[in-house]
Amino acid sequence: MNGGPSGFTNAPVTRAFIIASALFTIFFRIQGRFNTLGLSYQDIFGKFRIWKLIWSIFSFWSTPELMFGLYLLYYFRIFERQIGSNKYSVFVVFSILNSLLFEFLVIGLLKDPTTKLVTSGPYGLIFASFIPFFFDIPVSNRFRVFGFHFSDKSFVYLAGLQLLLSSWRRSIIPGICGILAGSLYRSDVFYIRKAKFPEFIASFFSRFSLPSMGSARIASTRNVARNVPSYPPRQTERNYPAPMASAVEPSEDSIATLVSMGFDRNSARQALVQARNDANVATNILLEAQSH
Repeated sequence: MNGGPSGFTNAPVTRAFIIASALFTIFFRIQGRFNTLGLSYQDIFGKFRIWKLIWSIFSFWSTPELMFGLYLLYYFRIFERQIGSNKYSVFVVFSILNSLLFEFLVIGLLKDPTTKLVTSGPYGLIFASFIPFFFDIPVSNRFRVFGFHFSDKSFVYLAGLQLLLSSWRRSIIPGICGILAGSLYRSDVFYIRKAKFPEFIASFFSRFSLPSMGSARIASTRNVARNVPSYPPRQTERNYPAPMASAVEPSEDSIATLVSMGFDRNSARQALVQARNDANVATNILLEAQSH
C-alpha cells in the first residue's frame, strides 16, 4: 500500500499545511521559544492567549514529533485525492476546530493552572485522519514477522502510536480529541461530508504552496475532468478519448496505486483503460465521479 503517486500531485491543501507546520516549528526552534508552546488552563481560561491557539495548531514541540507528524500528514494526502481539495479543506477545518473544542473541555475539567496539559502540533488533523484510514483504506499486503501478523497499514499505525505517546499525557489528550473529531466527521453530523467552501478559498492553498512536479500537467487534466458529469465510462467518452481497440491492459501496479487510494478495483481498471494507462488522468476521472 502507498499514498498513490509520489509528491503532492492533487494534494495542494496537504502541501500548504506541511509547509506551514515545518516553517512554524523551525521558527520556534531557531528562536529558542519552543518552551512557550503547548496549552495550559491559564492560556485558555485565564488570559486567553489567542496567539497560542494558532501556534498550537501548526508548531510541533520537538524534532521527533515533527518528523513523525509530517510523515503522517504526507501519507494522509491520500484523502485529499479521494474527496478533492475543497471537501478536504472542510475536513481540515472541521477536525481542527472540534479537536480544539474537546481539548478545551478536558483542560477545563482538569483545572491545573501550573502545567501545560496539551502539547502543540496538528494532532487534531492527524488523528482525525486515522478514522477514514481505518475504515476506508483497504489492506493490500499481509506478512508475518517472528510469528506476528502485520499488514502494510501497520507501519502507519506504529508511526501514529509513536506520535501519540511522544509527550505522554500532553500528546495523548490531543490525539484522542482528534480521533473524536474524525469520528464526528465520519458520522456526517450536520451533513458535514457534503459541505464545500467557495472555490476561491480552496484554490488559495494552491497559490500559497510551492509548485510540485507535474503540477502543470495535472492542472490541464483537471480542466478536462471538470467537464465530466459522472462515471461510468460511457458517460465520459465525449470528453476523454475512447480507448483504442488495441489498448494494452492496465498494469497491476497502476491498478494497485488507485486501489490503495480507496477506489474500487473494477472502477480503477475501467478508468485506466479509458485514460489509456495514464494514472493521473484516471485519478481525475475517479475523483470527479465521486464529487457528484
